[in-house]
Order: sequence, then C-alpha cells, then structure tokens
Amino acid sequence: MEVIKEYASELILLLFLSITFLQSGLDKITDWKGNVEWLKGHFAKTLFKGSVPVLLGAILVLEMIAGIVSLLGIYSVLSSQNTSFAFLGAFLGCITLLMLLFGQRVAKDYDGARTIVIYLIPTVFLVFLLQN
Repeated sequence: MEVIKEYASELILLLFLSITFLQSGLDKITDWKGNVEWLKGHFAKTLFKGSVPVLLGAILVLEMIAGIVSLLGIYSVLSSQNTSFAFLGAFLGCITLLMLLFGQRVAKDYDGARTIVIYLIPTVFLVFLLQN
C-alpha cells in the first residue's frame, strides 16, 4: 500500500497511457482498412498523401510499444519501485503524441492538433515526475 501512496500520480498516469495507446493501437489493428481510407482523405493535400499506410504502421507500432512499456512500468513500480520502464513508456508516449501532432498540423486539422495536446500535457507531466 505504501508503494501505491508514494507513486499514486505516476501509476494513474501510466494506466492512462496504457489505456490510451493500447486502445488506439487495437483500433488500428481491427479496422486497418477503415483507418487507412479515412487518413488517405485526411492527408490528400499534404506531403504524406502517398505514405499513409507506412506512417500509420509506424504510429501503430509506437502506440503499442508505448502502451505495453507503460504497463510494464506499472508492474515494475509496484513490484520493485523501479521507474525505468515507466519513464521509457512516458517518453515513448511523448514521441508518439508529437508525431501525431505534427501530422495534424500538416493536415491543417487544428482541432485535432488541439485534442492531441490534451493528451500530451499529462504525458509530459509524467516524464517530469519520473525524472531522477
């Protein structure tokens, strides 16, 4: 119980990242075709128009890794109070979100970019909490 008290904020934020990235990754896996088609339209007038499947695959891999590493971070904090995986999960989450933000800005989807910033703020805060 002391570990949970000591790392409550970190654990909650790691769970937030795990849910966010694993759900998003699973959505991409289960509806790959629908996601590719929608994104082709979204990026039709950008430099990404011919690269949508490759870029979506890269984001999928990063989201799944960030989500899994965040789950490992929860386990590692609870079992040994080691925050290495937690930090790596948060850092990978930030990189993933920045890539998504860049894509939304390129597509001139400013509302979408604003939504990503809502996810980026707690993720950056988690990196801050986990810095030693």
